[in-house]
Amino acid sequence: MARPVKKAPETWRKEILEAAKTLFLTKGYQETSVADIMKLAGGAKGLFYSFFPSKEELMCVLGEQLFLENNPFWAVQGREDLTALEKVREVMRADRADQERNRLSRQAVSILRDPAILMAAVDANRRILTPLWRELLEEGQRDGSIQTRYARELSELLPLLDFWLLPSVFPATAGELRQKYRFAAEVLAQMGLPILEGEVSDFVEGVLADIAPEEKEEKE
Repeated sequence: MARPVKKAPETWRKEILEAAKTLFLTKGYQETSVADIMKLAGGAKGLFYSFFPSKEELMCVLGEQLFLENNPFWAVQGREDLTALEKVREVMRADRADQERNRLSRQAVSILRDPAILMAAVDANRRILTPLWRELLEEGQRDGSIQTRYARELSELLPLLDFWLLPSVFPATAGELRQKYRFAAEVLAQMGLPILEGEVSDFVEGVLADIAPEEKEEKE
């Protein structure tokens, strides 16, 4: 009998993440167990916990990995044909087009009820997104396309808006979520950042409509 092939830890970690992504996208996060993930990855269930404390933690790592693999901020760096405001809008367009990550993000809404998971997600957004937003906003101040005195403050605020609009973090009905989104759009426009409008608005309001009924049903 052939001896099993040994794999480097980083190889196992990568294959576990890939198996989880496949299952989350086909079966759904809630319907996928750790045993399911390891069966697809081809390893013992106990091996999972050598890399991830829980399925929830794996989901957070997977979301961060998918963003970094297809980072829309990097795609617009150095483009001289766009103003900074146009780059911001292109970043948001590319983010909307990332269907796999958007599907996984919607599935992850419920796990953010866990304070530890929420704190880790907030920290990841602050660590990764805030510097990227600040770079673009300060570029917009220089080229005149973004009329704001608050580049630093907005770069810290923008990564937090996603959490503020989640009913698992701040309970709200579908109508209340739409009102909060419109409030955020108006505030950002007043701060010189008119980006939550048009196709973006249609997309976000569609997402809010999807997640609000789900959250309401789970509370009943």
